Amino acid sequence: MSQIPSLPIGKDQIAKTLSEALDAGEGILRLAPAWVPRVFMQPGRRIKLAPEDWYALGVHRGGINERWLGSTTEASNPLRDDDEGLSYVRFHGKKFLLKDAILEGKGTIIGEAMWNKYGRWPVYSKFFDNLGPLFHHVHQMEEHAKNVNQEGKPECYYFPAQMNAAENHFDYTFFGLEPGTTKADVRRCLENWNKGDNGILDLSKAYRLKPNTGWIIDAGILHAPGSFCTYEPQWGSDVFGSFTSLMEHRPVSWDLLVKDVPPDKHHDLDYIISMLDWEKNTDTHFKAHHYVEPIVDKSGDGYSDKWITYGKIDGKQLVSAKELTVMPGAKALVKDGGASSWIFVQGHGKVGKLDVDTPVMIRFGDEPNDEIFVTAKAAQSGFYVENSGSEPLVSLRYFGPDTFAKVPDIGDHLKR
Repeated sequence: MSQIPSLPIGKDQIAKTLSEALDAGEGILRLAPAWVPRVFMQPGRRIKLAPEDWYALGVHRGGINERWLGSTTEASNPLRDDDEGLSYVRFHGKKFLLKDAILEGKGTIIGEAMWNKYGRWPVYSKFFDNLGPLFHHVHQMEEHAKNVNQEGKPECYYFPAQMNAAENHFDYTFFGLEPGTTKADVRRCLENWNKGDNGILDLSKAYRLKPNTGWIIDAGILHAPGSFCTYEPQWGSDVFGSFTSLMEHRPVSWDLLVKDVPPDKHHDLDYIISMLDWEKNTDTHFKAHHYVEPIVDKSGDGYSDKWITYGKIDGKQLVSAKELTVMPGAKALVKDGGASSWIFVQGHGKVGKLDVDTPVMIRFGDEPNDEIFVTAKAAQSGFYVENSGSEPLVSLRYFGPDTFAKVPDIGDHLKR
């Protein structure tokens, strides 16, 4: 781990430094942590950030309870730093934004098809780590997000066992609305916002969370995440709206409901309710359509590579993810259909030519060797992941849209 922070370089130096980093890592780049505070949350204390740094950006900014991974998406926070939410590539004491690396390398980094269609890395993941439950909220669908010059956001959850030795305060997540709920019921909750608890959770259903399982949540679906530490591959957007007025006896501002609503619609309850995909929220078979468990994709002598995020969202392969476990002394040849962002959650070893390890504790500003970005060319050519330690080497990696010809469907874990 580097305890001397890399120094940012000018954009005129990125092309040369990027070329050197790609050559040295054979198409694999090291990334530095991107810590994100949330003023309305409390740190869950499991993402390895040192206790003295939970409020490293100031109490007025809120506690740091998220680490964004392979991100070119800006965090939508008040009083944010210019680079908040953005990942940095680091190389020999220098650093530059992954976003700028992709603008420079284009299809060389993320693949020609993705670059030509999106002109960016359109996804990211993060560790979400809250002490207690979060409010029942929605990420806007595309039709509503575009009204504030943003993009809609589906997101996916996986609860790695390595990050969940403690469940914290509430290991249940509310999803959607109970079948039979009416729009008038939700309207009544919004009308009662300033009367205390507006009762939105009375209209929903909670599911107990289990390590090493996950969920696929489309844009437009209400959800109140529980207190598990969550790995969250998702679309590259930070839009949301809270439908909860009181969370653990703490008031939630109406501003957090209309954060990503056009100003002239801030009190238009019909518009606000229209942000909910009613059919999906009231689905009578919600779990069957959204719950996932790992599915082995490949395995061999001393390793197993599992799908942990899969399926389609509105008929599209938008984001997917795998968990690779390599046992001590073993190695695995990895070949993927496209670029990927990796985070290691246990063990140490090598990925291609790069050493990787999993720190126990990270000071704010430190640069551990636990996060990498694998370019499309390197992914398709293939490389070895080798465990040189005495415990399993476990990594999580996610992919952008249409990386694979086929991924499992939601529910396929039941066919084992």
